[in-house]
Amino acid sequence: MCDVSQNMDTVSLSRRLRQAGRPCVLIVMGVSGCGKSTVAHLIAERLGWPVIEGDDLHTENNIDLMSRGIPLTDADRAPWLDRIADQVKAWGAQRQCGIVTCSSLKREYRERIANGSQDVCFVYLKGSKEDIAPRLQQRTGHFMPATMLDSQFETLEEPDMHEEVVMALDVTAPQEHLAEQACAHLAQLSA
Repeated sequence: MCDVSQNMDTVSLSRRLRQAGRPCVLIVMGVSGCGKSTVAHLIAERLGWPVIEGDDLHTENNIDLMSRGIPLTDADRAPWLDRIADQVKAWGAQRQCGIVTCSSLKREYRERIANGSQDVCFVYLKGSKEDIAPRLQQRTGHFMPATMLDSQFETLEEPDMHEEVVMALDVTAPQEHLAEQACAHLAQLSA
């Protein structure tokens, strides 16, 4: 087991997560290019949980808008968020754990996805525009252009570390380390 006390600079747990205990669903969140897919898959490998790419649940219209550099509105995002919420509910009904990647930029989006469940934890990949922009510019094969990063940060409402069930990870740390530390912290929470 890793010594989590030495890694508080890369991982922090919200008060609500500590109270809720070990979650069964993780929503790996953050702005485009922060590493959601990579970190989600690294965590999934360690936990043996399935991963669903939130991008795969977007409507064709949303993908078209983002591909053209047009930021989504709340109305555009609504069907996408509902699809993610439906997956979370399905896992809960099946008593199955899982991970979804989803930007979850606003608190209302996170509330819509979790639907009040304490079993849903948002794993926030936190970083500055300066940390994330170089990664986004190097990414290939994704519909979201690097030029949309500004709108992502404008929309972002960082999770409340007192009121939301969240684990924040510092994106400047190596992704393998973040996954390892996330799992170590989860293991220490009461079941």
